Amino acid sequence: MPRTGGDRTVEFRLAPDDVSAIRFGVSPGHELAHAVRVLAQPAYHPLQWGWLRAARGRAPARALGLLTLLVGADGYLPDFLTSTPGWDLGPDEELERLREADLGPLRVDLLKRVDRTDGADRRLLQALADDPAHARGLAVDAWRQVWDAVLAPSWPQLERILRADIGARSRRVTTHGLGTMVDTLHEAVTWAPDAVHVRLRLHGEVLDCAGSGLVLVPSVMAPRCSVVTEPPAQPTLFYPALGISERWADDAPDTSGALADLLGAGRAGVLLALRGPLSTSEVAAAGGLAVSTASHHLALLRAARLVDSSRDGPRVLHERTPLGEALVGG
Repeated sequence: MPRTGGDRTVEFRLAPDDVSAIRFGVSPGHELAHAVRVLAQPAYHPLQWGWLRAARGRAPARALGLLTLLVGADGYLPDFLTSTPGWDLGPDEELERLREADLGPLRVDLLKRVDRTDGADRRLLQALADDPAHARGLAVDAWRQVWDAVLAPSWPQLERILRADIGARSRRVTTHGLGTMVDTLHEAVTWAPDAVHVRLRLHGEVLDCAGSGLVLVPSVMAPRCSVVTEPPAQPTLFYPALGISERWADDAPDTSGALADLLGAGRAGVLLALRGPLSTSEVAAAGGLAVSTASHHLALLRAARLVDSSRDGPRVLHERTPLGEALVGG
């Protein structure tokens, strides 16, 4: 239920069983939508200026114009442009979900944008809302064109930052507890018993997560926190990721040769392959190794505190430690 007056806090109420359902995800669609806003108003996004220098000249004007119309300059962001974030959600899957988005909710989202605009933009958005199937097709084409031009070249660096943030937050849960982790997400986010509070500029609401839990999503492109609260969407909190500087999009140095000299080619390859949690057999497949060889390299990397291993049901999953991340340069 929306609040009235000057209160601009979103409260995600969590039952005791929901606390364990707090999880992390990534959202390529959210990053693209905010990249569009950065391109439209670069003066308000100084931490993106390094990325902008390369991206601005590549943006396809017509496709970018449509996405700028759809996402707006600030505030409300149509839900159909971003699906439920997930740990392994990639841009291709995000685009496929947009291609299959339900037309009814999509039209509702467009009408919300109509209500927030006037003049020529309002007329264009109304025309899109009147033919949601056509609007969806246009949005899919524009999404792919703009993604390929402005975000795909930087996605490896951007994704590495997102996953490093999630790794750091997850370790904080282990060492300091869930409440401390939530309290340190961002200055606008606070933890209360069985609730997460988010201070926003334009919106306040109390949301009973009713067993659905809450997805926490770091963002490189967004300058502040935002939320998704309207059913049937999964309750979601987006927050700025750790470690963002103006140079985040600079090409990462090629450390593979130096790592091979330091660790040996096999162990260096295993460490580089661990961009996310992988089982022993997945590590072996990624490196073209026998499972026994991959297991041997992982044991040595674990002894050097470059890799952590944990059991997930019948599987053992391996991931880089903070020391391993630092060594790789991520």
